[in-house]
Amino acid sequence: MDKKIAVIFGGQSNENEISVITGTMALNVLKSAGYETVPVYIAQNGDIYTGEKLADISNFSSSDYVNCPRAMFFTGGVYELNKRGKPKKFISFNVALNCCHGGSGEGGGISGLCEVLNIPLASAGVFESSALMDKYLTKLVLSAIGVETARYVYVKSVEEAETADNMPDFPLIVKPVSLGSSIGVEKVANREELRAALECALLYDRAVIIEEYFSDRREINCAAYYSAGKVVTSECEEARPGGDIFSYEEKYGGHGKSVYPADIPEQLSEEIKKITRVVYEKLNMRGIVRFDFILSGGKVYLSEINTVPGSLSYYLLSDGFKDFARVLNSVIDQAVADFSLTKSKKLIRTGILENISTNACKVGRK
Repeated sequence: MDKKIAVIFGGQSNENEISVITGTMALNVLKSAGYETVPVYIAQNGDIYTGEKLADISNFSSSDYVNCPRAMFFTGGVYELNKRGKPKKFISFNVALNCCHGGSGEGGGISGLCEVLNIPLASAGVFESSALMDKYLTKLVLSAIGVETARYVYVKSVEEAETADNMPDFPLIVKPVSLGSSIGVEKVANREELRAALECALLYDRAVIIEEYFSDRREINCAAYYSAGKVVTSECEEARPGGDIFSYEEKYGGHGKSVYPADIPEQLSEEIKKITRVVYEKLNMRGIVRFDFILSGGKVYLSEINTVPGSLSYYLLSDGFKDFARVLNSVIDQAVADFSLTKSKKLIRTGILENISTNACKVGRK
């Protein structure tokens, strides 16, 4: 319990506000479990802040977080800055937990930053974060390891969609390729609706996935993390949207419904958990990850993989906030073990520079 944990949240993303909920929750769970915590908030404009007040969610509704000290990352921690933007105090920490949803925060940016700065990370690594943030790359990765997904078309413009020759039949679902929280997601029934949904989605993102829509769909979620040499999976949850899709308002406005554990046959539940474990293991994943499935026509489709799930899926992995500290402790311990193993590997020095002429790399030399 003597580890100091940085919780990094916010980010330059449309999901910044949702990340504030996850980050402040994680901070308070860790504090209640006896950890010393370091809040690190990244605002939508990219400014970085630190300070104990950031653990209080009320400081974000009125933007009072701007009164906290500005900060900058450095090897092994962050520097608190003075009012002139100069380093004032160094704050070290042993492990970081990534609670950034969407954008580069979830898409590999925080993972890469921690790797470069020698900070153990109790979250997904660079590869899985960057690949699985992109729904198109997710399809390619899952196809390569034999996991079935819904048929789709990947486009970067309305015109590209109108000339696609492999478009699934209507109805279809339009998804911005790298956004989460149902932002920009629309179900469409004809070409006119498709064009309007694409125009909207492309306001938020650079590309779009157009996917077949299953009218008899059931949406099943399963979370997982790695600890003590094995992948631990949750029981399955069924998310029940009020309409055709699970909207942003239903997810975060308190209007969504879910059944936990999901009312599905035990054999089907085990199949979903097996797919979750297989994908997690084959991609050598770390941290808490949520896998979202679609059941339709007796088949199981893996829809999306969230490497920084909302509220870190505490409701799937524990009996409440107090019990969730046990899960966080497991991923923190695993991060320290992984980091120690990586640092135990030898870095070679070839000596090649000792034989290079001092003028060898000067411009103009023939």
